[in-house]
Amino acid sequence: MATLLLLAPLFLAFEIWQLVLCERYLGIKQIARGADPRALGLSEVTAFFWSITILFYGVWMLVLLALPFFRVCGVGLLGLTATGFTLRRGCPLKWVLVILTFEGALRVAVLISVCAITWRRIAIGS
Repeated sequence: MATLLLLAPLFLAFEIWQLVLCERYLGIKQIARGADPRALGLSEVTAFFWSITILFYGVWMLVLLALPFFRVCGVGLLGLTATGFTLRRGCPLKWVLVILTFEGALRVAVLISVCAITWRRIAIGS
């Protein structure tokens, strides 16, 4: 089994962190204030690590396609990401948080599935 599967809990934590940051920058309070989230800006360190993690996460999703037991999960994660990105690009700002929340929740569910399958495969030793 590929050792890269052991990164699934880290990506699960990243998804939750991403949802928290999205609420902070795109949440109800920001919408009520009429603030543009692009003007708020992330710190350079946060933006750097967020961008690097997203790139590494994308590569990891592609690696899942090469593993027979995780191919469906890889397709699901890539499909959710592509669909969410497409929907977010064409919607008004107030709907971005709603789409991100659903997209993130579905990706968290798939990542929990990857973690469970990995744990089972480690436990039975195959």
